[in-house]
Amino acid sequence: MYFFLSNLSFTDICMSTSTIPKMLMNIQAQSQSISYTGCLSQVFSFLAFLVLENCPLTAMAYDRYVAICHPLMYPIIMNPSFCVLLILVSLFISGVNSLLHTLMVLQMSLCTHLEIPDFFCELSQVIKSACSDTLINNILMYFFSVILGGSALFGIIFSYSLIVCSLLRLPSSGRKYKVFSTCGSHLLVVLLFYGTAFGVYISSSITESSRKTAVVSMMYIVVPQMPNPLIYSLRNKDVKEALWKLFGRITL
Repeated sequence: MYFFLSNLSFTDICMSTSTIPKMLMNIQAQSQSISYTGCLSQVFSFLAFLVLENCPLTAMAYDRYVAICHPLMYPIIMNPSFCVLLILVSLFISGVNSLLHTLMVLQMSLCTHLEIPDFFCELSQVIKSACSDTLINNILMYFFSVILGGSALFGIIFSYSLIVCSLLRLPSSGRKYKVFSTCGSHLLVVLLFYGTAFGVYISSSITESSRKTAVVSMMYIVVPQMPNPLIYSLRNKDVKEALWKLFGRITL
């Protein structure tokens, strides 16, 4: 679990770093421009880390399933070699996916004065701003979004459905609470990640305001990553005690 958690934390840092520093530089310089190479770099890095965010979350759901439903087989199934293999496969998939979309963007004819209604070069916004036919780009974008995002979400739901079935067979309510407490932090992170993703998709399809689109995208880039360290650190007893002491002092 901590191996996947460290990869998730690293992905969170890289995902925010791929977009936020350029935005802060533009605010400081009071400029809203970005070079063509910089825009392509943002498209590639954001897509790569977005897919990498999905993979550890799915792997952690499977890790919880094996730990709860097959505890005796856990050291054999979730051995270090298998965990490293999962991360390497996710790296390969994310690299191929982001490289394919970036190469497809290179084939498009962009307008001379291209204006993207967002604070970073998001793939969908770049495709919308193109002057050439973007049918193949849209088909590939939606196809890989459904395949990669849908398969990851299906894996998480399937793992937790098996965990719930296993929980229903437990006679003691105390054991059920103990088992659920090991999954609570991961479930909260999954809800934050996919909840904001669905929120961005729904809001972008409803509103046509560029300002609202940029605000929603900012929420998607920043919000899911910020609470992750706090959510997982609450599993630590020392952190919990320190927080209770802090809240006690504030109350007094």
